[in-house]
Amino acid sequence: MKKIVVLTGAGVSAESGIATFRDSNGLWENHRVEDVASPEGFARNPELVLNFYNARRAQLKTVKPNLGHHLIAELEKDYDVTVVTQNVDDLHERAGSSNIIHLHGELRKVRSVDGFEDPIPWTEDLHLGDLNDEGRQLRPHIVWFGEQVPRMDMAADVVSRADLIIIVGTSMQVYPAAGLVSYAPPHIPVIYIDPNPTINDALARRDITTIVKGGGEGMAEAVELIPGLL
Repeated sequence: MKKIVVLTGAGVSAESGIATFRDSNGLWENHRVEDVASPEGFARNPELVLNFYNARRAQLKTVKPNLGHHLIAELEKDYDVTVVTQNVDDLHERAGSSNIIHLHGELRKVRSVDGFEDPIPWTEDLHLGDLNDEGRQLRPHIVWFGEQVPRMDMAADVVSRADLIIIVGTSMQVYPAAGLVSYAPPHIPVIYIDPNPTINDALARRDITTIVKGGGEGMAEAVELIPGLL
C-alpha cells in the first residue's frame, strides 16, 4: 500500500473556527509569545499561561472537524496515511485519522513540569496545584518556543519513507517543521495546498503540484490528483 504523509498546520483548523497564531487577528495579538508560549513565561506567570491554554482547550468543545480533516481521514481507505501536524487541537482524531504525529504537543493532554513523557489526558481547566502522582505540578503538553521538538525524529523517519507528500494549512516557513520535506526521497511528488503559497528552498527542488485554495477545497482537488501521481 502506497504511503502518504500529510503535513498540516493551522490553516487546516482555521476553517473550523480555530484562530491561527500568526494571522492579524490570531491568538498572539493580545499576548506576547514570550509570556504564554515559553518556559520563561510559565516561570514568571504560570497562572496566565494556564488560563491561556484553558481557553484554547475550552474552545475545542465548540468546534468540529471540517471538510479538509475529513478528506484527509478518508485517504486511509486506499493508502497508508500518516498525518504530521503542527496543530495542538484534536480535530484530525475526531475526523477519523488514526496515525497522527503531533509535533507541538496536544491541548487535551497535560504533563509534569519535569519532562515530556507520559502525558495525561485532560479535557477541563488546569490550575496551579494540579499535580501528577509524584506530586509535581502539571503543565500543558505543548512544545513551547525554545524547547526541543521530541517527535521530529519520528516525523523525519515517516517522511523519508513516503511515496507522496501533501502539505496543507502550513506555510512551511517555521523551523524545524519546515525542514521535514528535505527528508523525503528526491523523486516523490508533493502536493502543496495554500491560498497564498510560498515556495521555500526545499519545495523549489521538488516535483511539486501547487493548489491555490484553502484546506477543504484544496484537499478535494488533491484527492482527484493522487491516483495519477502514485
